[in-house]
Parts: sequence; structure tokens; C-alpha cells
Amino acid sequence: MQAKLLGKRVAILVSDGFEQIELTDPRDALTGAGAEAKIVSPRPREVQGWHHDEKADRFAVDVALKGARPEDFDALLLPGGVMNPDTLRIDADAVRFISHFVTSGKPIAAICHGPWTLIEAGGVAGRRMTSYKSIKSDLENAGATWVDEAVVVDRGLVTSRNPGDLEAFNKKMLEEFAEGRHARA
Repeated sequence: MQAKLLGKRVAILVSDGFEQIELTDPRDALTGAGAEAKIVSPRPREVQGWHHDEKADRFAVDVALKGARPEDFDALLLPGGVMNPDTLRIDADAVRFISHFVTSGKPIAAICHGPWTLIEAGGVAGRRMTSYKSIKSDLENAGATWVDEAVVVDRGLVTSRNPGDLEAFNKKMLEEFAEGRHARA
């Protein structure tokens, strides 16, 4: 794969309970395109991945959220899983971290339940998005236009519904992350 993201730093924000393939598959696409992808977490040392409703692998945390500087990253990846975004959206440090990407126009990719965190960070109003179907009403109530499509791109925000959409998600994520900042509407 062409190294179109060489020199780009991507934060992968997760807590325990993320859907493992929604971290590993996009991370591999990012590193394959030359990006430096770092796991950022409020958990100090390791995070627990899940495969649907069963525990999967543990992953080392590269950057503790408490010491993380969003200014040091060019883009943000928000994997889903139910527990992960539910934990992050009530963590003030996580919301502040995500808000930086929202307000600065840096590209964000969120899959499955990952867009839940964007609601708290003020990142969905006026945006066209998709997600796992169970959070459709949450996104619409926060001002997003929800559509049932494999991947949706809106001014640097890439969203997808579930792991079945990863191929399309990764392709658009790489394109948007390579483009860089987008103007806010």
C-alpha cells in the first residue's frame, strides 16, 4: 500500500470493552499507509478488547489520556463496542480530547457505537452520519441526519455501521485522514 499517511499521527481512543476488530483492522490499515497509530486511553496500562459479547485480547496503552495532548495528533479513530463509548462519553477528559478534533476540523473516523462519544463532544449536529442502528435515535436527537449506509463521509467525519462495513470504512478513513483538516460548517 502506498504510504499516503507517512508522518501522520492518529489517536485511537478506547477504554475497556471496545469491539476488537474495530480497532485492529483500521489500525492495520493506518500503519500500512504509513501512519503512526497510538492507543490513547483513560486506562493506565492495558485495555480489554471484546469479540461481540466475549472478552478477546488485551492491548497495551501507548498514551495515557491524562497526559495526552490532542494537538500532537492529526486524526482520531473511535472504535465501537457498547461498553467502550459508553464509558468514554461520561469521562470529562475523553470528551475534551474528542472536542479538540471536532472544533479544529481534524478528521475523525467512528464506527458502530463509536459515534456515541461524538454526541457529548458536540460533534454531530448538522452532520450526515451512520452508526449501529441502536443509537440512531440518539444521533438524530442530537441533530444528526442518520442514514443506513455502509460508510458516510461528511466534512472529514467518517462513520460506519458495524464490522461488516470495515472495508469501506477503512478506505474512506484513509482518504479523509490523508486530506487533513476540514472546514467546519
